[in-house]
Amino acid sequence: MKNVTDSFLSLGHWPFAGSFGFFNTDILSTNLINLSVVLGVLIFFGKGVCASCLLSDLLDNRKQRILNTIRNSEELRGGAIEQLEKARARLRKVEMEADQFRVNGYSEIEREKLNLINSIYKTLEQLENYKNETIQFEQQRTINQVRQRVFQQALQGALGTLNSCLNNELHLRTISANIGILGSIKEKTD
Repeated sequence: MKNVTDSFLSLGHWPFAGSFGFFNTDILSTNLINLSVVLGVLIFFGKGVCASCLLSDLLDNRKQRILNTIRNSEELRGGAIEQLEKARARLRKVEMEADQFRVNGYSEIEREKLNLINSIYKTLEQLENYKNETIQFEQQRTINQVRQRVFQQALQGALGTLNSCLNNELHLRTISANIGILGSIKEKTD
């Protein structure tokens, strides 16, 4: 260890005119030892490292990464385009179904509207028929009631007239005749 330290200290006694230590930095006055030392250091530390090879490897790696990125982007783009087309197809299908539902809905609404109108007309017609039947029934009932009253009044008037005009003998003959008429009617019905 003392030798190494002494060698560095002894370098301090050398002249420094254009050089440091025992290496001469003046290119024109370099000697063969300095060149061999520099080449040895370069070969030792630069072993397997070639500037152009290193740069070429870096560029190739970068190129591969860029190509991979482009390839991945193209694949993603293709997938996105495929998904977009599928989405568009689904959208068209849904729009067609919506249009069909809309058309069917309008048709159904129109059909229901016509059915409702027809049903209302039928109901109104039935109500009109019921009204007319009720009116006819009430008219017939009223006519029958009037006939009954007229008949009763005519009968009462006739009985009153007969009672006042008839004597007992005529009265008995009329009753006998009426009984005979009723008996013949009864025979015909039996």
